[in-house]
Amino acid sequence: MKDGVKVKKRMRFSLTMKNKKLEMKKNYGKELILDLFGCDPKIIRSKKKILEYSDWLCNLIKVKKYGKPICERFALHNPVATGYSLVQLIETSSITAHFSELWNRAFINIFSCKLFNHKIATDFTRKFFKARKIKDRVLIR
Repeated sequence: MKDGVKVKKRMRFSLTMKNKKLEMKKNYGKELILDLFGCDPKIIRSKKKILEYSDWLCNLIKVKKYGKPICERFALHNPVATGYSLVQLIETSSITAHFSELWNRAFINIFSCKLFNHKIATDFTRKFFKARKIKDRVLIR
């Protein structure tokens, strides 16, 4: 019986090691994290423009939208948090955005297991919101 337990433990360990090797060889996806500063106040306060951005971005990076986006303005009682938030599910993950009306800033995350050109997405986003400055980070997951 003790030998049977040892074999099971060895099998679990080798399966775990095998999975780790597979994970190291294959990436799941890419996440683009964008912080925009000095955005056009009219654009980040416009639900219509934010939805337009989401639609154009999906077309530009060639991802398929899954359902309609959620875009709501809330936290009106707290000036620091007041602004729109956007969630657009895509077949390969999601696009999320949060907009600070107080600071004219935008915080956008694009995550997809389908590869996309993050430089094109970054440049388009900066131009669309007329941001004076943008900070971008790419995570391979």
